[in-house]
Amino acid sequence: MTSISAVIITFNEELNIRRCIESLINVVDEIIVVDSFSTDQTKAICDQYPIKFIQIDWMGYSQTKNYGNSLTSHNYILSIDADEALSRELQEEIKLIKKGDLEGVYAINRITNYCGKWIYHSGWFPDWKFRLFPKRSCKWNDSIVHEELEFPSLLRNKRMNGLLEHYSYHSFKQHQEKADKYSILTAQKYYNQNKKSGVLSPFFSSIARFLSMYVIKLGFLDGYSGYKIAIISAKSNYLKYKELNRLYKNN
Repeated sequence: MTSISAVIITFNEELNIRRCIESLINVVDEIIVVDSFSTDQTKAICDQYPIKFIQIDWMGYSQTKNYGNSLTSHNYILSIDADEALSRELQEEIKLIKKGDLEGVYAINRITNYCGKWIYHSGWFPDWKFRLFPKRSCKWNDSIVHEELEFPSLLRNKRMNGLLEHYSYHSFKQHQEKADKYSILTAQKYYNQNKKSGVLSPFFSSIARFLSMYVIKLGFLDGYSGYKIAIISAKSNYLKYKELNRLYKNN
């Protein structure tokens, strides 16, 4: 029997955190929420459950997740975002594999609910993420954004069958605002890596992103949602390279 600790990082997640916790409560053996001093009802909701709730200043995605991992009591960690939840199938699958000895790292396929619609194309699905892993040999890298799990190459990796449900955006405006935030962070990441950008890169990259998501990756099959995803992603790509050019110009 293998015990599992779940780690969630939060900031103003009152719309999502209850769903996330309730999908975990009968599956894992410990739930740790690392909160960056939410100003909404996140803490009040978490206080209704038998979980560990810790508040710290925001350290960035990777460092905050790694800090949460350091607080766990068990050898295996399930890393999950507040706007995600285990599907019923995934809940049963994790309970089943817990009865044996877990080994290696486990990838889970994430499906996104976008403004009330499940997205099956647009480059958003399938979306495999390493989320279940041994505590001692794994950590999140130091990327500013889109952090990835680092683990020894000798560790076996497996894929699970159940889906991780991602309740990403409740409105197109929310999507645009978050995409723009990530664009600024990614531009800083590229600048730190000495990646260059040409004068026309913002234009060409935005056009390429739209065609890739809406045509090549069949976003049109997702209807109007697929169109909005492609448009917002294209705008954010434009912003990313525009910001990268600005960083080089100012420095």
